[in-house]
Amino acid sequence: MNIRRWRVPAAAGLAGTLTALVLAVMPPAQAATLFSDDFADGNHNGWSSSGGSWRVEPVAGDPALVQRGTGADARVRTGQAGWSDYTVTAEVRPTAWGGADAGAGVAARVQGSGNYYYLGVTAGSLVLGKRTGGTLTPLATTALGVTTGTAYTLSLQVSGTALTGRVTGGPTLTASDAAYLTGQAGLVARYAAAGFDDVTVETAPPGPQPTVSPTPTASPTTSPTASPTTSPGPDPTPPPAGQPDGWASVAGLGQNGTTGGAGGPVVTVRDTAGFLDYIARPGPYVIQVAGTINLPTGNSDGMYNVTSDKTIVGLGANATLSGGGLNIGLPVDDNVTAPPANAVHNIIIRNLHLTGATDDLINVQMFSHHIWIDHNSFSNGDDGAVDIKRGSDHVTVSWNHFFDHNKTLLLGHDEDAGAQDIGRLRVTYHHNFFDRSDQRNPRVRFSASAHVYNNYYFDNSYGVASTYDAAVLMENNYFYSVNNPGRVVFSGDQGRIVERGNILVDCNHPIETRGTVPEPSQFYAYRLDPAADIPTIVPAGAGVGKLG
Repeated sequence: MNIRRWRVPAAAGLAGTLTALVLAVMPPAQAATLFSDDFADGNHNGWSSSGGSWRVEPVAGDPALVQRGTGADARVRTGQAGWSDYTVTAEVRPTAWGGADAGAGVAARVQGSGNYYYLGVTAGSLVLGKRTGGTLTPLATTALGVTTGTAYTLSLQVSGTALTGRVTGGPTLTASDAAYLTGQAGLVARYAAAGFDDVTVETAPPGPQPTVSPTPTASPTTSPTASPTTSPGPDPTPPPAGQPDGWASVAGLGQNGTTGGAGGPVVTVRDTAGFLDYIARPGPYVIQVAGTINLPTGNSDGMYNVTSDKTIVGLGANATLSGGGLNIGLPVDDNVTAPPANAVHNIIIRNLHLTGATDDLINVQMFSHHIWIDHNSFSNGDDGAVDIKRGSDHVTVSWNHFFDHNKTLLLGHDEDAGAQDIGRLRVTYHHNFFDRSDQRNPRVRFSASAHVYNNYYFDNSYGVASTYDAAVLMENNYFYSVNNPGRVVFSGDQGRIVERGNILVDCNHPIETRGTVPEPSQFYAYRLDPAADIPTIVPAGAGVGKLG
């Protein structure tokens, strides 16, 4: 697999007349290769799959990407969410059909696993169409005699709203549609067994006016926030670094974003007594932690309450809370089903190593809201690292390092908690390093919006599990050696997952998808890093001592 990268050169400051003269004598620009893969390396790294069983094996003497069974609606995709005008071409060799609606072909402007344009062959036709969720809509169709075992070279060109599909030596189909303007390239095998080879993605052929360089939207280095599916909401600028973002930044429940202890006294604590005194005081405080503070088990199972309007921040790279955990929330009461006036709120926890708790490292409960948990390291807790439950809301968990831990993130604690949780549990998880943290990364029930983006998953049993109608959006994450990156078929009722732009490497299963979810960009602004950069960006920036 080869991905070609380039940058548009800065303007040279030539006068307008000179520029016009230069362009007038330049030859027409040629199509540039964005991506190619002939599978000669024996793998399909960089492709994200949904459904089916994909593997590289010899076909007609050459390695090809093969989908063997006819019982799955199978798809793979690759590239950048910001790709716009391009042509995807592949050799498609159908080997068996699983029904009247079976087909195999190429896809363009793929947005998640269920939304794209496609050009495919069926048992007797060539079809140009679009898919929206589970619905296929043919836009143009023509008869074509298709023989299983024969290779067909299919090309799908998308340019603005114009769609053009071609089969080498056969007919051409055209249509116009504006549903999708950007997205990845893909291959589809809908209830069909097929082999795919010689995949290329090139910028669309130039029009009559030559250009100096490829358009920015075609470059893999272009920020994928240019895509309508990932663009920010009403405010196009996310908060600056060092400020709460995601759901913790959204006004609600009488709180305008998350400010922690801003405006209150700034104190530095170096011992257990001082730390426990200040986190329990009323009113705003900025509590700076120096060195290691041991939290004894005592009568509280090692869990200590944090009151509203607090910032707890470590100094330097070695600030540690050891042996116990932090509880953010009122005592548990199943009879309370709406946010009480005294719900704990407005808490910031940053730059700490929390380790060795006999229960949770951080527990958020009972309608607590506006919590920002950022740039911490979590290890060796007996239960959860960060559990968020019982109607809690407006939380962001960002730039944390989870390691030497089993049950990492719980969002919604129980199948019978719908009365407290439905419509709440809105949490953003971004730029976290799940470093062999085995499971629950996160495990979600009932959440109205769990936004999981730009996280690095390394050697986990599973990444995200969505159940009990939870709404999870997974964007531009990188999964390496994860058995199940995303699941909706799990314990209990199924949830919902929409995924787009994720990279799966050496994973045993695709991300399972189901249903639709709210777009976080309608509530807060954010920028996506390219998924391919996540294994570099996240370990370098996540955890204690990396506030910058």
